[in-house]
Amino acid sequence: MTSDHPLRPSLEEALGKRILIIDGAMGTMIQAEMLEEADFRGERFAAHGSDLKGNNELLSLTKPEVIVKIHRAFLDAGADIIETNTFGSTRIAQGDYGLEEVAQEQNLVSARIAREVADQVTALTPDKPRYVAGVLGPTPKTASISPDVNNPGARGITFDQLRDNYAEATKALIEGGVDLIMIETIFDTLNAKAAIFAVKTVFAELGRELPIMISVTFPDISGRVLSGQNPEAFWNAIAHARPLIVGSNCGRPYREIRPFVETLSKASDAYFSAHLNAGLPNAFGEFDETPEIMEAEFAEFAGRGFLNLAGGCCGTTPAHVRAIAAGVESAAPRALPSHEPACRLSGLEAFNITADSLFVNVGERCNVTGSAKFKRLILEGDYEAALAIARAQVEDGAQIIDVNMDEGMLDSKEAMVTFLNLIASEPDIARVPIMVDSSKWEVIEAGLKCIQGKAVVNSISLKAGEAEFLQQARLCQLYGAAVVVMAFDEDGQADSLQRRKDICRRCYDLLRSELNFNPNDIIFDPNIFAVATGIDEHNNYAVDFIEATRFIKAELPGALVSGGVSNVSFSFRGNDAVREAIHSVFLYHAIRAGMDMGIVNAGQLAIYDNLPEDLRETVEDVILNRRDDGTERLLELAERYRDTGGGAPREEDLSWREEPVGKRMEHALVKGITTYIIEDAEEARQQFDRPIEVIEGPLMDGMNVVGDLFGEGKMFLPQVVKSARVMKQAVAYLQPYIEEEKSEGNSTNGKILMATVKGDVHDIGKNIVGVVLQCNNFEVIDLGVMVPCEKILDTAKAEQVDIIGLSGLITPSLDEMVNVAAEMQRLDFSVPLMIGGATTSKAHTAVRIDPQYTNDLIVYVPDASRSVSVASRLMGTGKAAFAAELAEEYIKVRERVANRKPAAKQVSYAAAVENAMQLDWKNYSPVTPTFTGTRVFRDFPLEELIDTIDWTPFFLTWELSGKYPAILDDEVVGAQARELFSDAQAMLQRIVDEKWLTANAVVGFWPAERVGADDIAVYTDESRSEKLATLHHLRQQTARPDDQPNASLADFIAPQGSGVKDYLGAFCVTTGHGVEERAAKFAAEHDDYNSILLKSLADRLAESLAECMHKQVRRELWGYAPDEKLDNDSLIREQYQGIRPAPGYPACPDHTEKATLFALLDAENACGVHLSESFAMSPASSVSGFYFSHPQSRYLNVGKIGRDQVEDIAARKGEAVADVERWLRPNLSY
Repeated sequence: MTSDHPLRPSLEEALGKRILIIDGAMGTMIQAEMLEEADFRGERFAAHGSDLKGNNELLSLTKPEVIVKIHRAFLDAGADIIETNTFGSTRIAQGDYGLEEVAQEQNLVSARIAREVADQVTALTPDKPRYVAGVLGPTPKTASISPDVNNPGARGITFDQLRDNYAEATKALIEGGVDLIMIETIFDTLNAKAAIFAVKTVFAELGRELPIMISVTFPDISGRVLSGQNPEAFWNAIAHARPLIVGSNCGRPYREIRPFVETLSKASDAYFSAHLNAGLPNAFGEFDETPEIMEAEFAEFAGRGFLNLAGGCCGTTPAHVRAIAAGVESAAPRALPSHEPACRLSGLEAFNITADSLFVNVGERCNVTGSAKFKRLILEGDYEAALAIARAQVEDGAQIIDVNMDEGMLDSKEAMVTFLNLIASEPDIARVPIMVDSSKWEVIEAGLKCIQGKAVVNSISLKAGEAEFLQQARLCQLYGAAVVVMAFDEDGQADSLQRRKDICRRCYDLLRSELNFNPNDIIFDPNIFAVATGIDEHNNYAVDFIEATRFIKAELPGALVSGGVSNVSFSFRGNDAVREAIHSVFLYHAIRAGMDMGIVNAGQLAIYDNLPEDLRETVEDVILNRRDDGTERLLELAERYRDTGGGAPREEDLSWREEPVGKRMEHALVKGITTYIIEDAEEARQQFDRPIEVIEGPLMDGMNVVGDLFGEGKMFLPQVVKSARVMKQAVAYLQPYIEEEKSEGNSTNGKILMATVKGDVHDIGKNIVGVVLQCNNFEVIDLGVMVPCEKILDTAKAEQVDIIGLSGLITPSLDEMVNVAAEMQRLDFSVPLMIGGATTSKAHTAVRIDPQYTNDLIVYVPDASRSVSVASRLMGTGKAAFAAELAEEYIKVRERVANRKPAAKQVSYAAAVENAMQLDWKNYSPVTPTFTGTRVFRDFPLEELIDTIDWTPFFLTWELSGKYPAILDDEVVGAQARELFSDAQAMLQRIVDEKWLTANAVVGFWPAERVGADDIAVYTDESRSEKLATLHHLRQQTARPDDQPNASLADFIAPQGSGVKDYLGAFCVTTGHGVEERAAKFAAEHDDYNSILLKSLADRLAESLAECMHKQVRRELWGYAPDEKLDNDSLIREQYQGIRPAPGYPACPDHTEKATLFALLDAENACGVHLSESFAMSPASSVSGFYFSHPQSRYLNVGKIGRDQVEDIAARKGEAVADVERWLRPNLSY
């Protein structure tokens, strides 16, 4: 097992904070040791029959102290990541030494050596954890390039051999304890794809995933991999691995390959790395690039914003690594880019199909079933002439080449492999992607093993049922291929529009829900059948395809549409002119409906507008089925061309549109109507001398009405947010005119900077406050979430703000607010500070924050409705009176807190333990879960979450108080609650239908037992011999009334030595993926209302997903309540057996336990949820916690604890008391 680092920050978290450093050249350092043959042999291999000097990987077995020394030297030089000594530790590479059988052991031992050294150094500096990369080198053989100059189709290694070698190595590296798998020094992308296949397969077998790093080498200044691909083509080919890091190593120095690595950095959506050579070897095989040269080059590279990870390769020593670290130290890490959705394919060049792409021509002539000439050439073995057909297709404009070898007289598999291997040696053909076309899966799979780029599989379907369909689709994912999905199921081909729709939707839902298949890699073929056959039932076939295309583009987001175009004209074979006309007309209408690509003869496509009018009109009648006699009329005409090559809509009351423009604007602002605001803003602009006067006049007049109504309780928060949307759109329209006039801008009530503090990702409340303030003529600068203190204060100074507002939801944010206040005092700020958020309080503000900052006021703001009055008093003439009033109030609060007597007497921790809950373990047999370890649920169906939404907190987010559904009929807020609920329902429908969000979950169960009083030990398996982690809980420490026990969550797990085999569960769920992207679009449209509405719904869906998973756990996965039948109200009232407490909440107030929870679940890889340094989850719409199954388990509130318990848990956790106190401050009684 790997070392247990439950509190170590993840590699991804570290990459986001600074540019990390990877080590240098293991080979260079080994050469410096001047080792001889005997050193490599050691005692174990003294009698081996061939020379072993130079087998560096063998030194992990024969001279491990050398490898330890090198690792330690690079770590001391500043490396965050060290690489295992396994570059050549595959059977293939070790075969050069006759040591194939040692390869697995080399990987295992090398990983353990690196792990031990990394852990030793981490223990010295726990704040800077060191990571181990398990290296998979390229092997000395290539899968894409022939070793025989006279036979370009020959290969020295097969995909399967590479895959098996890499799989063996990967398993050993993982067993040895590596933190990530690094596929490096890639000179042939097909080798890398075999490694990816192996690594992903091993992950699936082991039920756990590690981050993947992929590093390519550019051997010369052509900007291509040795196997021919350019950087973007390479990225498209390996992106299916979803690597955490991608980059370049070895090869040329940075200055020679800068454009290529920057292109790769821009193309990828992973973190980016560069660990490069110290120049090129000189005549003596040595490297001349000095540390100073590399420091300067890496400083430039990092300064250009392209790096997340830097280090050295051949020729680099600890001195080089130290210099590189110094060069990048001050540079910010590269932010992860965002790319538009696209089907990203590649040959030697990248080929991306985006929303703006024109129709994609798939060349059809390399198909033995469709081209008699190609079939003859393949049967005769004339592959040279067959390649000429492929070349001509590309020259004629084919952007993808379809290859099909399904012929009874052929060994289809052998023919496919031979032809594709030959294509790989022809750059002018291989530059475009390949579509592997066969009705036989074994032929498709053989073809995929020959292609280094990202191919398209044509095709898979439900013909043999869901199991085979999903198995083949999963393999396509592993090979990194897009798929054509035929509209074909167990009952045959879809021959009606409804069948096309049903089958395509079913396939799409299966691919997305079961495999999380990239929707942009799903290409539907809804069946193009021949028209004009003389059979009436066939007359609507073209229309059905076109309408099915429209359906797919509207209802199956991201999916593409393709088809075999020549099928539609099959009735007119022999009449090329008419067939070309049919293809042209069909494509004209199909493309307009959304068809993305088609298998066509790119050199024989007529232009729609150039068709003779009578032929075009007649063909159109047939394609669109406009006339009953369409077929007969086309048959007659064809001979002339044979040899020429519900309910009435609601009426809207628009009487307000007759008012003067100022009143119209006021009405639009109060009602939140954006429909006419642009034309009204323009009309108003024409009436005023300066555009700024429109804002200062009618717009602000209208917003003042909104502010007054809100202050009087006649408008509610959702309405105010809608008003802000109208205002923002009007201002955005007027802004260019204001800029053109070079106006100084309108005066505001003040400039306020707002931020969610470092470590916290929650921003709904802050955003609402910002909108309310903007509605009252305050300028708001919103820095977002996770904002460091330095950025807050630097921005405040640069912008000369009048007020700073801090927000936070989790308890660690309280300490960060104290820190910001103290820094403001140290830097001599004189700006008021507003404090708000779910965990903040007047008491905490008065006792902990206010004493840190005496230069100006610190004000607690309990909710959005108070923000305007507070800000106005801070900016107005009455500030002095407000300050005196606040000072007096804070003195009273501090005295009250100081004199507060605990509601219950505190007892010693020993007495609390003595009074622990005593459960009858002798007569209780815990139910065994159906599995142990973790299980991941990706792309959970959103529609299944709607029925379990708890709506009451949703209304509270919008500051509408009342329980659902009674709130909808509330006398005061009922009307607004109904309107908000209606908007929420409409957006919820779109979220589900258009898949705005992705719901992921991971649950796990492990054998567990209570150790001591309050710890829970979690074990790897039923033997309970190997501890996986320890969870540390807290116990109630006040005197309990009525002889009640002092409870702890640990009480609900069977104690060690009881003989009872108990279990603990855990979960992490999220519906936050997709929120920020969609919210950003709303923000770009000045639509705060829908942005906040989306985030509040995502939060509700996350809680609903937690509810759904817990129900599934109780009834099926753990199965301790299989007969449970509870409605949603009962679920909300928690009337089920068992509990799911979460770290950071009353039963488990220690946020740091979340780190152990995430380590157990591998939550980052499993469902894409990350922890900040303050243990806030990101995305924010995420929920995590533990599962307890005991019938008497219940939620509890730990409450205040004493110093004795703090000292005890600090000792159990191996942490300083001060650190524990910092995290548990709200619970301390002293």
